[in-house]
Amino acid sequence: MKADIAEQPEVFARLLDEQADQIAAAAARIAEWRPRSVVFTARGTSDHAALYAAYLTEIRLGIPAGLASPSAMTVYGARPDLRDTLVVGVSQSGGSPDLHEVLRVAKEQGAHTLAVTNNPSSALAEVAELHVDVAAGHEIAVAATKTYTAELLALLMLVESVKGGGTLPADELAELRRLPGHAERVLADDAAVDLAARYRFADRLVTTGRGYAYPTARETALKLMETSYVAGLAFSGADLLHGPLAMAQPDVPVLAVVGSGPAGTSMRDVVARLGERRADVVVVGPSDVDGAEARIATPDVDERYAPLLDILPLQRLALALALHRGENPDAPRGLKKVTATL
Repeated sequence: MKADIAEQPEVFARLLDEQADQIAAAAARIAEWRPRSVVFTARGTSDHAALYAAYLTEIRLGIPAGLASPSAMTVYGARPDLRDTLVVGVSQSGGSPDLHEVLRVAKEQGAHTLAVTNNPSSALAEVAELHVDVAAGHEIAVAATKTYTAELLALLMLVESVKGGGTLPADELAELRRLPGHAERVLADDAAVDLAARYRFADRLVTTGRGYAYPTARETALKLMETSYVAGLAFSGADLLHGPLAMAQPDVPVLAVVGSGPAGTSMRDVVARLGERRADVVVVGPSDVDGAEARIATPDVDERYAPLLDILPLQRLALALALHRGENPDAPRGLKKVTATL
């Protein structure tokens, strides 16, 4: 897991250097199709990448987007009318039967289909009309790290290329080329590792964020559950105030992702409310926030780019916490690299 995490700056650079043309070609086809809606389907870590892409699709393209429930088709046999819809399967392995079935049925029901995977020869890639290879290379650990951020970057490049009519704008590409350097600097900071001892005896932990940061909160909770067996409870900042705030107290740690965009501004009120309840809040973001006891610093970048960087120290936190608790993060109990569901 440590080795996979360390590779992420290299993965970013490779995606930008080697996959931009393939992604632009896929984006050009999508721009020609002019879908009226986009439905993403994914599982596990890839589900959080898909959620990020749904935010991008609605905010940047103005197209309604959402996440499918695969069981509607695979278990209940639903056959929704998907004309004028783009259905996107996101999967590191491309090997889960339910995602393959969703794309197969979607094509029968009139949808265009796209697969985003780390395996161009996978069943999911083969069933889809278009495929985007995230080019993360072989991932050693069971817990996904570099494939997750590769999916985020590939989906970001895809959406921005669709917005550009099939071309990633030069100014956008120039900003994205700064990501590998940002990632190297974030991974060189041991603040998250140093905080791991703080949570050694925690049995549950809350993660929260809004907008583009919400998928980061969900992915962090999953990583903590996978590697340290902590009950990770992920909430959007808005949902946290609608009930779950009642459980906030000093012995329930909170990791709050607070960026510098509109969602980050709204999260400051959430952190303040948590502080009023004396919750143990650590903020992940570019600036200090009233109500937080500590901060894991990340670069002040465009809100769209932040999820690719904010998750990096949190991956390191999950790894360090597992080791503090005497667990082996490379061999999580009951898990394997490819999970097949239907």
